[in-house]
Amino acid sequence: MYGTNQSVVSEFVFLGLTNSWEIRLLLFVFSLFFYFASMIGNLVIVFTVTLDAHLHSPMYFLLANLSVIDMVFCSITAPKMICDIFKKHKAISFWGCITQIFFSHALGGTEMVLLIAMAFDRYVAICKPLHYLTIMSPRKCLYFLVTSWITGLIHSLVQLVFVVDLPFCGPNIFDSFYCDLPRLLRLACTNTQELQFMVTVNSGLISVGSFIMLVISYIFILLTVWKHSSGDLSKALSTLSAHITVVILFFGPLMFFYTWPSPTSHLDKYLAIFDAFITPFLNPVIYTFRNRDMKVAMRRLCSHLMHYRNILLMKCGTI
Repeated sequence: MYGTNQSVVSEFVFLGLTNSWEIRLLLFVFSLFFYFASMIGNLVIVFTVTLDAHLHSPMYFLLANLSVIDMVFCSITAPKMICDIFKKHKAISFWGCITQIFFSHALGGTEMVLLIAMAFDRYVAICKPLHYLTIMSPRKCLYFLVTSWITGLIHSLVQLVFVVDLPFCGPNIFDSFYCDLPRLLRLACTNTQELQFMVTVNSGLISVGSFIMLVISYIFILLTVWKHSSGDLSKALSTLSAHITVVILFFGPLMFFYTWPSPTSHLDKYLAIFDAFITPFLNPVIYTFRNRDMKVAMRRLCSHLMHYRNILLMKCGTI
């Protein structure tokens, strides 16, 4: 579209979030805590679902994959932000910036489809419980997983295939702590209105459309349960509340990033912190503390680990 890449910009510079040393120290402690808490929490879910045979079901298969995506998504921007907080020169290479954008959009698109698959799983479990294992077969779960990854990769590649050939010959300052596509397009030395419109359609409308579709599906599930038995409505609400919370936390910042009319708004930087640190941390918290089966499985796993530890200590004591 724009010919060969005439970029003379070898790196981009982040302005970060603040120049105040006290606030930077607070951000460092905050981000470090939530990053490691997110990684540990999601790892616990993955190991618990993998090692506990009672959790080998479609719902927990999808949940474990959501945790894997959250761990990778959290690691795209969080480690560099933590390392750059006290640096005066916060820079990232041109291709490092492109790589960061690629994985952010690929994993974001993958998580969108996976959340839709999890909503479908809850619909079948609540509305068609007798046919649940037939409809949500292992093959169907694998199909959902592969489809989500393919969709995420295509979603990211469609945008970046045009961006890598843009000429970047002047400004290289990001008023942020990470690379994002709208800001990158505004730094190009050419008219990018068409590409900005494509990003709005590709990312903005897809995120809004997916969110609306998920909300409608949850309303449909609740109405179906209410028609059959109003007494089961509270149980369905309890089951779906965790999913609805995760959907709002994930889609809220995304819809703001790509549909907010003001390109100079600084609010997106602070919402990005929420998206990068808080959401991956809250996902395991929501799914473990509000899920009885997960709590029982975690206690069972801990007891097994303590049992093996005691056996190992006894063997070591007899040597």
